[in-house]
Amino acid sequence: MANKDAAFGLKPIGKVGQNKDAQGLSEYTIAASTSSAIYQNDPVKAASTGSIDVAAAGDALLGSLNGVFYTDSSTSKPTWANHLEASNAATDIVGFVSDDPYERFEIQCNSTFATAGVFSLADIEYTAGDSANYISKVELDRASLSLTSGQLKVIGVTKNDENNTLLNATVYNANVNLVVTVNEHFLKATTGV
Repeated sequence: MANKDAAFGLKPIGKVGQNKDAQGLSEYTIAASTSSAIYQNDPVKAASTGSIDVAAAGDALLGSLNGVFYTDSSTSKPTWANHLEASNAATDIVGFVSDDPYERFEIQCNSTFATAGVFSLADIEYTAGDSANYISKVELDRASLSLTSGQLKVIGVTKNDENNTLLNATVYNANVNLVVTVNEHFLKATTGV
């Protein structure tokens, strides 16, 4: 049976180890009129403007966006949404980010995945999110698998029966959901932006 092709970005699923899992979110400013939309579960990065923005392959990741809160500039009403539209003119946008350096995430792989790839590193493949429900379409880029560098560290395969089907004894079907941690995490970096 084929794995379901339904990318969803970096979905937080709990912390590494036996420490308390607070499932907390940190608040970060998002600049008004930012040119990029940021969808739920999109990976985000720290920007040199003192705010956050959507991340791309190669960026140090801060975590994944859970939602935003702002005062709508046309209605003056407080607004919560699971995403941020591009060019939102609000001047008080706050993004809620799963930013714990030890958070585990699920992410869909963009191709087949060898069982031996567990404990390897890889980058993300950014695709603009789904405008129907505003969920990320970011996937793990299997072509970027490496033992020396990558934004994410693969630590396992999902337990979800819809997305952990093996093609054969050593390879998972395309679209397998992987369990990862952020390897190149901004909060563990020694430099700023």
